[in-house]
Amino acid sequence: MFTYYFSKKPSKNTRVLWDTTLSVLIVALTFLFLLIFVAPQFALSNYHFLSICVRVFDIICLLYISIHTLRSHLEAHDSKTVYTPFGYIFLGISQYSLLVWAIEGGDLAFYGGLALRWIGLIIFLSVSYRSFHNSHRKES
Repeated sequence: MFTYYFSKKPSKNTRVLWDTTLSVLIVALTFLFLLIFVAPQFALSNYHFLSICVRVFDIICLLYISIHTLRSHLEAHDSKTVYTPFGYIFLGISQYSLLVWAIEGGDLAFYGGLALRWIGLIIFLSVSYRSFHNSHRKES
């Protein structure tokens, strides 16, 4: 969202819409942070159910992002960022593994989910390094 916001020069009407959206998002995230971490006396009694719902929502979002990035890489093949969809796929599988852990328990699902999350992070870092390092080298 922030990448799209800063990447283009939108018209005045869309700029107001984006400013309003980002302002509401920042206020909502600040409120949730204060509610969950600063004021634990307001903690919800059904936190376990809420965490499962958030993980399912994360899986749906990661599935959408994975499909979108795979489609864009199939249309315009870029050798520097070709592994990016795989990073999102590893993050999605990680969230699924953590969802299984939240529902059924078990150490294998938890540690497997964390390992897959680290693999996704390593993929993102290597793609970023390769992309920025090569563009910086071309400018010199």
